Amino acid sequence: MSDIQSAICLRLQSLQPKQIDLIDHSHLHSGHPHNNGGGHYHLTIISDAFIDLSRVARQRKIYQLLEDLFQQHTIHALSIKALTPKEYLAL
Repeated sequence: MSDIQSAICLRLQSLQPKQIDLIDHSHLHSGHPHNNGGGHYHLTIISDAFIDLSRVARQRKIYQLLEDLFQQHTIHALSIKALTPKEYLAL
């Protein structure tokens, strides 16, 4: 796991995740227009913190925790799948 991935996971710990899967897809996006050097990631996170929250509210919560990494252009793009444990088991 890279330092950036570790920093992302550390910031997400306040959600008390049951599981975090963070995949770096940056290599697939090198040279794309408007990419200012930040990484491209796919996040799957399972947490009870998402119970009774809409999909948009879950994503807002995650973006708030990672806001500084977006502002510093450490993260360019983040795909999010935020699930409750019950939702994850139903997949």
